[in-house]
Amino acid sequence: MRKWFFGAILLLIAGIVFQLGLLMYAMYVFLGLLVVSRYLARQWTDSLVVTREANKSTAEIGDKVAIVVNLFNKGRTRITWVLVEDSVPRYALLSKPARIKLNGKRTQLLSIKGGGRDSLLYQITFHTHGYYQIGPTLVESGDLFGLHRHYRIATEPIYILVYPKVVPLLGYDVSSRRPVGEIVLQHRLFEDPTRIAGVRPYQAGDPMNRVHWKATARTGELHSRVFESSSLAGATILLDYHQQSYPARGETYRSELAVTLAVSLTNAICLLGQQVGMLSNARDAADRIREEGYKLEFRTREDAHQDFGMLPENTRLRPVRIETARGPEQFSQILEACARFELSDGLTFPQLVAESLSHLPRDASVVAILGDVTEESAIALGNLRRSGYAVSVVLILQEEFEYSQKAGLLMTQNLEVRHIVDESTVADFCSSRVLV
Repeated sequence: MRKWFFGAILLLIAGIVFQLGLLMYAMYVFLGLLVVSRYLARQWTDSLVVTREANKSTAEIGDKVAIVVNLFNKGRTRITWVLVEDSVPRYALLSKPARIKLNGKRTQLLSIKGGGRDSLLYQITFHTHGYYQIGPTLVESGDLFGLHRHYRIATEPIYILVYPKVVPLLGYDVSSRRPVGEIVLQHRLFEDPTRIAGVRPYQAGDPMNRVHWKATARTGELHSRVFESSSLAGATILLDYHQQSYPARGETYRSELAVTLAVSLTNAICLLGQQVGMLSNARDAADRIREEGYKLEFRTREDAHQDFGMLPENTRLRPVRIETARGPEQFSQILEACARFELSDGLTFPQLVAESLSHLPRDASVVAILGDVTEESAIALGNLRRSGYAVSVVLILQEEFEYSQKAGLLMTQNLEVRHIVDESTVADFCSSRVLV
C-alpha cells in the first residue's frame, strides 16, 4: 500500500505544479480512499474476538480431537470479509505418511455482522506420538478494492500431547529377576548378605561380620561366610533418537517403533516392580516450542506461515535423563517424556553413552535401542560391557540383510542383540535374541 500512497502523492504534486484540476481532484479522492481502506481493514481485524476450544488436551494414537474456533464481532459494523485460518504443524501434514489427518475446514472466508458470531469446526486424527501445537489463529481482512490487507494473530496456541502406543510384551516372564532375560555376569560386582552361598576358611582381610561362629566353634579354625552375588534387577534404557540413525527411507515408521518399544519395555518392567530409567539424545518438543515462540504481527501471509514452522536446526547437546528408580511414577514420567521426543541433530549415540556413563547404575541392565549401528556405536557399547555392565542391544531395522550386517558389528563386541521389524515383533521382544 505504501507504493499506492507514494504514487498518489507524486501525481498530486504534478497536478498542483501543472495546474491540472481534474488530476488533483482524483488524487484527493484516491488518497482519501486509501486512508479509509486502511482504517477499515485494521478496524475489522481488531474488532474480531477469537477463542479456541479442544475436547481433550492429551490423546492416544488413533484418537480424534475436536477443535472449535469461535469468532465474535464486538464492533457495531459488519465485517464485510475476513479470512480465518487455524494453524496446525506443517511438518505433521507434509511428512509421509502424514502424522495427522484433518476432517473439516480449518480455513474459511466469513462475513460477520456487528455483534454477530460464527465458528470453525474440524477434527484432528493423530497417527504418531508427539507434542502438537494447534494454533495460533491467523485472521486476514482488507478493503473491498484489494488495496490494503491487515493480518493479526487472534489466539494463543494450545498443545496436545499424544502418547506413544504401549504394546504388552508376550511371553514376558513375570518371575524373572531380569527384565530382558538371563544375563551371565562376568564379574561379581555386589553381594547380597541375605543369601548365603556357603562357608570357606577365613582369609586375611575378611571383616569380622563375615565370620561364621558356629563353623569356627565346630572345627576350631576361623571360617567365613560366602554370599551370593546380587542379581540385576530392572533396566536403564538408552534410546538413540539422532536424525542420522533414522534415514528418510522408513520414516516416520522406524522412529515411532523405537519409541513404542521403549515405553512398552518400561511398562513391563514397572509391572514387575523393578527399577527403570531412560537416557536419550532426543529433543524435547516442549523445549523447541519455548525456544521458537511466535510473532504477533505480520505484513504478509507468507511471513505468518514461516513463523509457524519448525526451526531447521534441531540440536540437543544434553541427554534427556530420567534417573533409574522404582515406583509407579516412573512409567508416567517416561511415557510423557517419550511422547514429546523428536529426532535431534545434537548428540550422537557414542556421545550419549559418554555423557551418560556417570548416571548408569551397575545393578540394572542397560538396554540400547538403536535405529542404526556405526563402528563407533558398537565400540561405545562394547566398552560399557567391558566395564562390567550387562548390555543388550535392540536394532530397529526392516531389512534382514541390513540387520545381519549391523548385528555383526555388535557381535564382535560380544553384545547380545535383538531385532525389531514391526509392532508384532515388539510383542515378542523377550523371546527373540541372538546369543554371543
